[in-house]
Amino acid sequence: MRVVLDTNVLVSALISSSGPPGQLLSAVKRGDMTLVTSEYQLDELRKVLARERLRPYIKPEEAQDLIDNLEAVGTLISELPECEVSPDPADNPILAAAIAGKANLIVSGDKTDMLALGRVDDIRIVSPASALAELGGG
Repeated sequence: MRVVLDTNVLVSALISSSGPPGQLLSAVKRGDMTLVTSEYQLDELRKVLARERLRPYIKPEEAQDLIDNLEAVGTLISELPECEVSPDPADNPILAAAIAGKANLIVSGDKTDMLALGRVDDIRIVSPASALAELGGG
Protein backbone atom coordinates (compact mmCIF):
# COMPACT_ATOMS: atom_id res chain seq x y z
CA MET A 1 0.00 0.00 0.00
CA ARG A 2 1.32 3.43 -0.99
CA VAL A 3 0.35 6.18 1.48
CA VAL A 4 0.80 9.87 2.04
CA LEU A 5 0.86 10.73 5.73
CA ASP A 6 -0.20 14.36 6.14
CA THR A 7 2.18 16.54 8.11
CA ASN A 8 -0.22 16.63 11.09
CA VAL A 9 -0.14 12.83 11.23
CA LEU A 10 3.67 12.77 11.25
CA VAL A 11 3.82 15.35 14.06
CA SER A 12 1.22 13.39 16.05
CA ALA A 13 3.28 10.22 15.54
CA LEU A 14 6.26 11.86 17.23
CA ILE A 15 4.17 13.14 20.13
CA SER A 16 2.57 9.75 20.80
CA SER A 17 4.07 6.64 19.24
CA SER A 18 1.29 4.42 20.63
CA GLY A 19 -1.66 6.14 18.92
CA PRO A 20 -2.81 5.45 15.34
CA PRO A 21 -0.40 8.01 13.78
CA GLY A 22 2.54 6.46 15.66
CA GLN A 23 1.49 2.96 14.63
CA LEU A 24 1.26 4.06 10.98
CA LEU A 25 4.74 5.58 11.13
CA SER A 26 6.03 2.33 12.63
CA ALA A 27 4.38 0.42 9.77
CA VAL A 28 6.21 2.66 7.28
CA LYS A 29 9.53 2.09 9.06
CA ARG A 30 8.93 -1.69 9.03
CA GLY A 31 8.17 -1.59 5.32
CA ASP A 32 4.52 -2.64 5.72
CA MET A 33 3.52 0.47 3.73
CA THR A 34 5.36 2.62 1.22
CA LEU A 35 5.45 6.29 2.20
CA VAL A 36 4.99 8.82 -0.58
CA THR A 37 6.27 12.30 0.28
CA SER A 38 7.82 15.34 -1.34
CA GLU A 39 10.52 17.89 -0.68
CA TYR A 40 7.68 20.38 -0.13
CA GLN A 41 6.29 18.24 2.69
CA LEU A 42 9.70 17.65 4.24
CA ASP A 43 10.30 21.42 4.26
CA GLU A 44 6.87 21.98 5.81
CA LEU A 45 7.63 19.31 8.41
CA ARG A 46 10.98 20.93 9.29
CA LYS A 47 9.21 24.27 9.87
CA VAL A 48 6.43 22.75 11.97
CA LEU A 49 8.81 20.68 14.09
CA ALA A 50 10.91 23.77 14.80
CA ARG A 51 7.96 25.54 16.45
CA GLU A 52 8.67 26.53 20.02
CA ARG A 53 5.31 25.22 21.27
CA LEU A 54 6.24 21.66 20.22
CA ARG A 55 9.56 21.63 22.13
CA PRO A 56 8.04 20.21 25.34
CA TYR A 57 6.75 17.23 23.32
CA ILE A 58 9.36 16.68 20.60
CA LYS A 59 13.12 16.88 21.08
CA PRO A 60 15.11 18.43 18.19
CA GLU A 61 17.04 15.17 17.70
CA GLU A 62 13.74 13.24 17.41
CA ALA A 63 12.56 15.72 14.80
CA GLN A 64 15.78 15.36 12.79
CA ASP A 65 15.65 11.58 13.09
CA LEU A 66 12.12 11.61 11.64
CA ILE A 67 13.19 13.77 8.68
CA ASP A 68 16.21 11.52 8.05
CA ASN A 69 14.01 8.38 8.22
CA LEU A 70 11.41 9.80 5.86
CA GLU A 71 14.08 10.71 3.33
CA ALA A 72 15.55 7.20 3.63
CA VAL A 73 12.38 5.09 3.52
CA GLY A 74 9.99 7.31 1.58
CA THR A 75 9.39 7.65 -2.13
CA LEU A 76 10.32 11.28 -2.71
CA ILE A 77 8.29 13.05 -5.41
CA SER A 78 10.32 15.90 -6.85
CA GLU A 79 7.93 17.26 -9.49
CA LEU A 80 4.44 18.02 -8.24
CA PRO A 81 1.56 18.40 -10.71
CA GLU A 82 -0.83 21.33 -10.53
CA CYS A 83 -3.48 20.58 -7.93
CA GLU A 84 -5.96 23.12 -6.59
CA VAL A 85 -8.76 21.21 -4.94
CA SER A 86 -8.44 21.95 -1.22
CA PRO A 87 -9.93 25.03 0.43
CA ASP A 88 -6.56 25.28 2.23
CA PRO A 89 -3.88 26.04 -0.41
CA ALA A 90 -1.20 24.52 1.87
CA ASP A 91 -2.87 21.10 1.42
CA ASN A 92 -2.62 21.10 -2.37
CA PRO A 93 1.07 20.09 -2.57
CA ILE A 94 0.32 17.14 -0.25
CA LEU A 95 -2.52 16.10 -2.55
CA ALA A 96 -0.30 16.62 -5.60
CA ALA A 97 2.37 14.32 -4.15
CA ALA A 98 -0.28 11.63 -3.64
CA ILE A 99 -1.39 11.95 -7.27
CA ALA A 100 2.15 11.97 -8.68
CA GLY A 101 3.23 9.13 -6.39
CA LYS A 102 0.20 7.00 -7.25
CA ALA A 103 -0.73 6.66 -3.57
CA ASN A 104 -3.56 4.37 -2.50
CA LEU A 105 -4.44 6.49 0.55
CA ILE A 106 -3.90 9.94 1.99
CA VAL A 107 -3.99 9.86 5.79
CA SER A 108 -4.88 13.10 7.58
CA GLY A 109 -6.24 14.33 10.87
CA ASP A 110 -7.50 17.54 9.24
CA LYS A 111 -11.29 17.14 9.45
CA THR A 112 -12.08 20.62 8.14
CA ASP A 113 -10.25 20.50 4.82
CA MET A 114 -8.53 17.22 3.94
CA LEU A 115 -10.95 14.65 5.36
CA ALA A 116 -13.92 16.74 4.17
CA LEU A 117 -12.67 16.27 0.58
CA GLY A 118 -13.05 12.49 0.93
CA ARG A 119 -10.88 11.79 -2.11
CA VAL A 120 -8.72 13.36 -4.77
CA ASP A 121 -8.68 11.64 -8.15
CA ASP A 122 -9.15 7.98 -7.15
CA ILE A 123 -7.23 8.35 -3.88
CA ARG A 124 -9.26 8.14 -0.68
CA ILE A 125 -8.49 10.51 2.19
CA VAL A 126 -8.94 8.78 5.54
CA SER A 127 -8.24 9.28 9.24
CA PRO A 128 -5.26 7.59 10.91
CA ALA A 129 -7.60 5.15 12.70
CA SER A 130 -9.27 4.17 9.41
CA ALA A 131 -5.91 3.68 7.69
CA LEU A 132 -4.70 1.52 10.57
CA ALA A 133 -7.85 -0.61 10.38
CA GLU A 134 -7.23 -1.14 6.65
CA LEU A 135 -3.68 -2.19 7.40
CA GLY A 136 -5.05 -4.70 9.87
CA GLY A 137 -3.70 -3.04 12.99
CA GLY A 138 -6.71 -1.33 14.43
